Amino acid sequence: MADHYVERVVDLTEPQANQLFGLTSDAARQIVLNSPANEVNKISGSFALVARCGKTVKMARSLDRPMRYFLAKRQEGPVLIVAHRIDAIYNWLKSEQLDGQFHPSYTRMVPAHHVVELQFIGCPDPDPIYTRFFTPQSNSLPSNLDQIGKAYISALAEEISLWLNHVPATEPVGVCFSGGIDSGSVFLTTYHVMRRLSMNLSRLKAFVLDLGGGPDVDQAGTFLESLSLGLFLEPIEADPSALDIAETIRITEDYKPLDIQSATMALALCRGIRERYPDWRFLLDGDGGDENLKDYPIEENPELTIRSVVNNQMLYQEGWGVGKIKHSLTYSGGLSRSYTRTYAPAHHYGFLGFSPFTRPNVIAVAEAIPFIDLTRYDVARLYELKGEIVSRGVEAVTGMRMRVFPKRRFQHGALPEDDMHRQLPSQEPEYRKQFLSLYL
Repeated sequence: MADHYVERVVDLTEPQANQLFGLTSDAARQIVLNSPANEVNKISGSFALVARCGKTVKMARSLDRPMRYFLAKRQEGPVLIVAHRIDAIYNWLKSEQLDGQFHPSYTRMVPAHHVVELQFIGCPDPDPIYTRFFTPQSNSLPSNLDQIGKAYISALAEEISLWLNHVPATEPVGVCFSGGIDSGSVFLTTYHVMRRLSMNLSRLKAFVLDLGGGPDVDQAGTFLESLSLGLFLEPIEADPSALDIAETIRITEDYKPLDIQSATMALALCRGIRERYPDWRFLLDGDGGDENLKDYPIEENPELTIRSVVNNQMLYQEGWGVGKIKHSLTYSGGLSRSYTRTYAPAHHYGFLGFSPFTRPNVIAVAEAIPFIDLTRYDVARLYELKGEIVSRGVEAVTGMRMRVFPKRRFQHGALPEDDMHRQLPSQEPEYRKQFLSLYL
């Protein structure tokens, strides 16, 4: 009787969206279900996987794929619903007349880099078991910026090469571009890999969002023209009056102001590309680069110090981590939570996105950087490192000397920053209220 206690596992994760390299989704699910957790890290690509055997259900995802679940109770036994979106869970519950049990805060996010195991043995069911499958070695690289940069961009190039080899040869490839360090290095590395693999470079474009008067268009042009690559740049113009916070909150299913602002820009860019190119599918971006090289303004977050940033493994990728008091069961933390700012806009407009900086092999190099030795806990030095590491790595791997501009958030580049704040004010309580109003 116990093996039949879970009447259903409803998989709404869109298994066809998995981009796996070297194995099938069924084979990947068997690894999640039957192998030691660390074997899951050998699954190459982008995935959200749910596997079941009897009363045991296991779930795992890559950093770039949101994955949520909800347990609904019925007299004949519980039903587990797994999806990449909260509204998909809610709509399924409505169809089964089970929505009276629903609240968005009752959904749970599978945290990145963990296998989540559920055992359904009766009411009440026990808490999930979280087992980490990715544990990079910290501080293992020498304090040589040339070596660090080459290792980091070499790993980036390997991931881009692997991805490009699975993109059909007739499909165009776009890079969401600003001329900043992350999008710039992704574009130059993609260009380099395509040349090395004798791919048709006419497939490649660098899309920059232009809402009028923002600095990114000029920066993007300067970046590419300095390398005689300006022909690849394509501005995507949009009307700032079309920016819609309510739409962004509905699509991203979150309310953190910085992520909502960024996602609003991503929606404008994706909408513009889709209107111009109805059949375009493949996009790359630089999301995850700031997290890898710890390049966020520490002074803007009162919870952080430079010691907490450099001493806590993958702090910006995972937040404070599973089992910590500030870890959100509903959202997880760090980029594990906020990647919806990138995934949701691209998915909404039918793109297959790729963020190579989120791949474990690239993160592993970043985590191996001896940040303490290189910074001696000096904040200004930490902020300098990213440009030095990436530019040296790009030159070592591609032979190109990239321009390095001061850090600027995506939302501050498409239109003047003051205009952005008027259009998209930072109002977390109001954004949270708008999100909850979708269901309550």
